[in-house]
Amino acid sequence: MTIKAILSVTLILFSVIDIIGSLPIIINMKKEGIKIQSGLATMAAAIIMVAFLFFGAGILSLFHIEVSSFALAGALVIFFIGLEMILGIRFFRDSHDEGGSGSIVPIAFPLLAGAGTLTTIISLKSEYDNFSILAGILINLIIVFIILKSSGWLSTKMSDQVISTLRKVFGILLIAIAIQMFKQNIML
Repeated sequence: MTIKAILSVTLILFSVIDIIGSLPIIINMKKEGIKIQSGLATMAAAIIMVAFLFFGAGILSLFHIEVSSFALAGALVIFFIGLEMILGIRFFRDSHDEGGSGSIVPIAFPLLAGAGTLTTIISLKSEYDNFSILAGILINLIIVFIILKSSGWLSTKMSDQVISTLRKVFGILLIAIAIQMFKQNIML
């Protein structure tokens, strides 16, 4: 059961983090001469994600919000992120300049550990144990680090069509995940 839970969490987070979908932004930043420190970006995202895993519920309780209510709200956010990925329509507007910020902003936050990821992490707590979530975060951060480190090489190997197709596949997965999360938390 634990391996299955870790794999499920890993795939859910991989879809939400969407490092493949963020690749065009990362490649564009590099082309504009912006240095991306892979280790720094990955570590900053790790700190944000793990802190939200352990303290997110406490923050919610300060506002008298139940985790199941937050999970329902998270399911809606994930649903709209999936729609964005499939339809290419922007529901959420980013307030950052994609080309000028560097490793922590916009790479670590909000590309890697943005609202969708944080919402997903707190939502996952209603279904999975902390160990499975931590393992899923770690696996994703290793993948993120490898992709950030090799983004220059990847830009020469992946066409825009491949990136677009992968983004749409993960969008469909996100919508299915959102519907499942909604169904599970509506009954609580």
